[in-house]
Amino acid sequence: MSTWTPDDLAALDRAGEIRVAGRRDDGSLRTPVIIWHAVVDGALYARSVRGPEGGWYRGVTRNSEGTVSWNGQTRDVTYTRDDAHERELDDAYFAKYGHGSATRSLMSPAVKATTLRIDPK
Repeated sequence: MSTWTPDDLAALDRAGEIRVAGRRDDGSLRTPVIIWHAVVDGALYARSVRGPEGGWYRGVTRNSEGTVSWNGQTRDVTYTRDDAHERELDDAYFAKYGHGSATRSLMSPAVKATTLRIDPK
């Protein structure tokens, strides 16, 4: 497993949104979807606001591979379920996106159960 560079993490942290795409069984990419994300403890994380039924979530977890795009950059990545930093991730989402209803919707138990760490390949 690779790690993000400090410059990549800083750029990802500044980006308001990222685009994620899962890889199909034949190796092709699904259509990229815009999502919210946060950087915690040197790693990139995301949650599916629709819980496990979210289309992008199902797409990226099928093969655990795909891409992440932000600010004109695209990286091949792996998606791994990771709940090791739930509290810190909650705080990072609130700090980044505020305390409105959209951010609070990322805090439900069903949504938290979709927390993924996104690592470069």
